[in-house]
Amino acid sequence: MLIATHLKKNNICEYLLYMWQIEDLIRASHFNISLLNRNLIDKMTFNNDSERKVVYEWYESMIEMMLSEQIKEKGHLQINKNVMSDLTDFHFLLLKSNVNPAYNAKYVHVLPLINQFRMKSEANVSDIELCFNFQYGVLMLKLKKENISSETLKTQEEIAKFMVLLAKDYHLYQKGELTIE
Repeated sequence: MLIATHLKKNNICEYLLYMWQIEDLIRASHFNISLLNRNLIDKMTFNNDSERKVVYEWYESMIEMMLSEQIKEKGHLQINKNVMSDLTDFHFLLLKSNVNPAYNAKYVHVLPLINQFRMKSEANVSDIELCFNFQYGVLMLKLKKENISSETLKTQEEIAKFMVLLAKDYHLYQKGELTIE
């Protein structure tokens, strides 16, 4: 929860990838707060018991939301879908406004990579969500210590650079430091 709050304020893309990982951790723990507590929360460092309680209750609320939204097997919480929708809308707003030519240029640069991944993917989702799906897939491969081709790693690096620009502009816009007409 503390990490999520920090990421949401500072890097919306990392925040969303983190939240997807939390969803998978909850699934892997069979929606059991005791397992999460023993395997995850107890291993965290807290400044005080109050901070620990906040994190514990956050995980409990995440479990409750996932159960109530019936995403036990797959899918994402509505709060995460909303972030994805906001980022997708912002992406189109950025492209249309051309307020950041570097963003538009990077998008044009990664578009063939996105389209290549789209052909391999069965998902009918936006380019932005496809980028997230790709990044999350590579993250999972790394966590499993799987071999990843140099081509995939290069693609991951290019898409990551694009997502950094998206996150940077998104936060500037949210703070009122980027004006889009």
